[in-house]
Amino acid sequence: MTSHTNPLGQPIGSPVPGWTARSAPAREALEGRWCRLEPLDPERHAASLFAANRHDVEGRNWTYLPYGPFDTLSAYRAWLEPASRGSDPLFYAVLGGRGDGATGVASFLRIDPGHGSIEVGHINFSPLLQRTPAATEAMFLMMEHAFERGYRRYEWKCNALNAASRRAAQRLGLSFEGVFRQAGVVKGCNRDTAWYAAIDREWPALRDAFRRWLDPANFDAQGQQRTSLSELTAPILVRRG
Repeated sequence: MTSHTNPLGQPIGSPVPGWTARSAPAREALEGRWCRLEPLDPERHAASLFAANRHDVEGRNWTYLPYGPFDTLSAYRAWLEPASRGSDPLFYAVLGGRGDGATGVASFLRIDPGHGSIEVGHINFSPLLQRTPAATEAMFLMMEHAFERGYRRYEWKCNALNAASRRAAQRLGLSFEGVFRQAGVVKGCNRDTAWYAAIDREWPALRDAFRRWLDPANFDAQGQQRTSLSELTAPILVRRG
């Protein structure tokens, strides 16, 4: 870390020349090779999302989310309706994976254009989307959308007990930053929150890692990866945890 001081000799942060507030994420589709992200629309997406979520027979995807599971389409749609109208969180439906229509959701949230910070969250990928190139590309497209708009910091937060989410964050190249103890109460239980983030100077290397992994040449005839994304992002991580 470069040392900077003010006229009083006190240490201060490095200058950010010409900084101006960034624009909010656009409510527009994000198109990739393996998937497409569309602004969440209950009319278009509720039925396919509900059907895709039914493949999660045990309801494991809902354990660490502050809402759900939903037993009926009407109940799920009642949650989707207000969620789809907001700008923070700004929800997207993910189309791709092993099913037709929408197979997962994710959102931008805690959007702070003034400081250039943005978080990805509310991620709920059905079994039809999990462990597919489409799932990884969806996360890449959202990260790309943020950094290409000039955001300086891209965050991922999760329940500290959610080992799968913690592994996913680091696979995607987000570095561990610590745990906020007793950060919330979710479904009647304490939540300690683990923080992960990537910053703008790491983005070029992350972009190259994602592009290399998502290249069709990285998959054999059976669809198995030749090089894992974790191998490509590991050198970019500044801390694991």
